[in-house]
Amino acid sequence: MEMFLYGFMQRAFQASVLISLIAPMLGLFLILRRQSLMADTLSHVSLAGVALGLLLGYDPTWMNILVVVVVAGILEYLRKVYRTYSEISIAILMSGGMAVALVLMGLNDSGATVSIQQFLFGSIVTISVQQVWMLLVLTLLIIILYSVFRKAMYTLTFDEETAYTAGLPIQFMSVMFNILTGVTIALIMPIVGALLVSAILILPAAISIRLSKSFNGVIFIGIVVALFGMIMGLVGSYYLGTPPGATITLIYIAVFSVIAVFK
Repeated sequence: MEMFLYGFMQRAFQASVLISLIAPMLGLFLILRRQSLMADTLSHVSLAGVALGLLLGYDPTWMNILVVVVVAGILEYLRKVYRTYSEISIAILMSGGMAVALVLMGLNDSGATVSIQQFLFGSIVTISVQQVWMLLVLTLLIIILYSVFRKAMYTLTFDEETAYTAGLPIQFMSVMFNILTGVTIALIMPIVGALLVSAILILPAAISIRLSKSFNGVIFIGIVVALFGMIMGLVGSYYLGTPPGATITLIYIAVFSVIAVFK
């Protein structure tokens, strides 16, 4: 096909395969931990990292990763402080991250604003070889960590008190999970955009939950659903000229609607 002759499309499809492998894993734990909105929070904060990188003249991807790592720790701290009202931490960081991003965007010139728009809505052209390699390393890391700590995360997700009495480092595990989620969001933002990145993480897992009752079954089906949505979304985005994140999200919603009706 013609689109595979372009380097940026080849990189986009490579990145989509890697995203499809890790999105259901993170998305399932986010859903089970009642932290679906955390992805939205980190995506808003990621915009601040991008804006800061562009303002200071640094690579926005690396600056973005640095910012979300710091915020991931703050998010866990606020979750502990407001244990009964955990949504407060999400509201504080989501609004704060967007406010900082808007202020930094106001300090940038028009060229930087164009770059912010690409991260905000997603753009296939922005994907670099470096980002694909970073995604590959992140994917391998998440798969290894999932294989090693799956039972521990399962216990932490469903019963934090039992995990604590079993001697598991629950706070460290929660912070590391937040960091991995934040870094994932920072790396997939160039494709899907900050506004819809949470949908890419949550929807495949939400769909697969309706189709399987086993933990591994949900992960496997989620990978298939994620891969289908990512590839079809990229193809549709290329031929229709639509934003890739929005196209992928609409495909996921269509699949979810069909499953909801017939399942």
